[in-house]
Amino acid sequence: MIDNILFDLDGTLADTADDLANALNATRLNHNLSALPKDIIRPTVSLGANAMLKLAFNLEEGNIGFEDIRDQFLKNYRENISQETRLFDGMEELLLSFESTNKTWGIVTNKTSWLTDPLLEALSLDKRAACVVSGDTLEHRKPHPAPLLHACKLIQADPATTVYIGDAERDIEAGRRAGTKTLIALYGYIDQDDDPNSWCADGMVSSPYEINDQLSELCN
Repeated sequence: MIDNILFDLDGTLADTADDLANALNATRLNHNLSALPKDIIRPTVSLGANAMLKLAFNLEEGNIGFEDIRDQFLKNYRENISQETRLFDGMEELLLSFESTNKTWGIVTNKTSWLTDPLLEALSLDKRAACVVSGDTLEHRKPHPAPLLHACKLIQADPATTVYIGDAERDIEAGRRAGTKTLIALYGYIDQDDDPNSWCADGMVSSPYEINDQLSELCN
């Protein structure tokens, strides 16, 4: 039986793209650059701040000015972290179904804790999640399996009875390496050039409404 469900945060549990895009565009405006369309920014959200800054400023970590711009971007985001962010449609109902059937659910994200914690509090999820593993909880981040193994330890779960749901290839790689089942959230921030079929997941879902059915399939 799959009794334990772990979620990626951005693009899987919550739709954070608009707030992140607004912060990115505010940072561009600070540098006299025009705003980018949100549909261009959206696919980079699950890849993290560095990928978003590469898109918006053609800068990579180690480049001159990168650290200052990243700090500006994250400050803009933190100050407006939950203006437009919402759970994906069907997610609240899914979490309630888990809670009513004694299934354990938690969060494993590469988002750092100083951003993860206030966001979960704003969404009233901070006291509901059985565990929260952020990008700075451990030395390693996804796609390393350590965060998922740590989450399983926190909730006293066998990885074999746990599923990890994410919308990026590194999520699926981390889950496979940790020994969990994996589901791809196709409703998340997947670029048109990505090929989820090549990620070797155990299943895919087009919306949170399909997750319970997929969990039943994984048990067969």
